[in-house]
Amino acid sequence: MKTKDMVLHGLFIALTLLLGMTPLGLIPLGFINVTILCIPVIVGTLLFGVKSGLLFGACMALSSILSMAGLSPLVPPSALASALFAASPLLAVVMCLVPRLMIPISTHFVYRLCARKNPDTKAGIVPAAVAGSLTNTVLYLGLMLVFYILAGLDAKPILGLIGGVGLIAGSLEAVAAALIATPVTIALRKAKRG
Repeated sequence: MKTKDMVLHGLFIALTLLLGMTPLGLIPLGFINVTILCIPVIVGTLLFGVKSGLLFGACMALSSILSMAGLSPLVPPSALASALFAASPLLAVVMCLVPRLMIPISTHFVYRLCARKNPDTKAGIVPAAVAGSLTNTVLYLGLMLVFYILAGLDAKPILGLIGGVGLIAGSLEAVAAALIATPVTIALRKAKRG
């Protein structure tokens, strides 16, 4: 790996951990918080490929696990995630890990599919960013519901979360990912070539 790429990887890892372990990764809208945690994972995947994206996704998962375990004092864990962690730490860790590792996979394959259909590879960034963000939202909330049931917890609060907050926040997060990841990826590709 070139020195420039190693430095950029370090910056992406640091940015992912910074966003995940501080309130900087959240955009408060009053009634809901929109997370931008998956954006470094999406941009890193588009710049360096799926292997690097998996590394960035693992860092995102680590920050979620630390927050859920109460080891990140700046970002309080959600009550629902904390309840699952108390009932089954293993299921809670899987819930944090799997969606974050699937972000780069869905981002990569949607981007490749779009790039194959359209030679202008810039056109694939928006759907890839949306796919990565929605992958995180759908898998995280879906696994939370399944794991609540497996752990013998009351799953009714999760159904409300998925139905209301998940739909609104998931949509806003996908829009934010597309709006932020597209210009950042294009600018960093130009800087990387230069």
